Amino acid sequence: MTKKELIEQIRTKKSFLCVGLDPDTDKMPLHLKNSDDLIFEFNRAIIDATAPYCVSFKPNSAFYEAYGLKGVAALEKTILYIKTKYPKHFVIADAKRGDIGNTSAMYAKAFLQTMNADAITVAPYMGKDSIEPFLQYKGKWAIVLALTSNPGSSDFQMLDPGFKELYKHVITSCRSWGSDENMMFVVGATKAEWLKDIRAIIPDYFLLVPGIGAQGGSLEDVCKYGLSKDIGLLVNNSRGIIYAGTGTDFADMAAKEAKRIQIEMSNYIK
Repeated sequence: MTKKELIEQIRTKKSFLCVGLDPDTDKMPLHLKNSDDLIFEFNRAIIDATAPYCVSFKPNSAFYEAYGLKGVAALEKTILYIKTKYPKHFVIADAKRGDIGNTSAMYAKAFLQTMNADAITVAPYMGKDSIEPFLQYKGKWAIVLALTSNPGSSDFQMLDPGFKELYKHVITSCRSWGSDENMMFVVGATKAEWLKDIRAIIPDYFLLVPGIGAQGGSLEDVCKYGLSKDIGLLVNNSRGIIYAGTGTDFADMAAKEAKRIQIEMSNYIK
């Protein structure tokens, strides 16, 4: 998916919502528990219910790998389902990969070619040669971890080695490896006020922003500091949507919450 196509979807749907697909069988409705394909059946119901209100889905690979081969199969099946039924939705494989070049090349092949996701989250700690393989696929994206919303982010990301905070150095370096047509950055919603400085460095790049909802981030603050002339945001909500309900109406409850967020987002799209 190109940047232009993504922007068109956002403006058409008046939404920049990304729904995180983080399946946890312990939290799923009891009436699904006897399914032979529990993870996929849960995902399919959530996808169908929320697709009208979002432009992106983000399955987190850890929530599939935890269940072994069956989980990985469900991940492949989930991505295929989205790409087949909702081809205009942007699919992010939240895998946070990053290793030496030849290993990264295989990670890129796994998620961007074999599974056919539109994007993959990557960790930049090992430098340029660990990121470049993810940028070799036309129409695909690398989404680089920049400033995350977890408490431990201050251990490294905000350190100032004498010239600028580390996360700013990461963003400045990485932008020269790709472009705003194939690279995005992850910035946590709980660090919303820092988006002003980030936008000064990368005014035209898309940002994937997790952390609203269960993690306490504010959509209003994210938009205040992070919106660009082309919106430039994909704001993720996982638990707050997919576990909005735990009964037989769980999908309807997920749709209700996704719609609520979409309506709020529409106020920020001029």
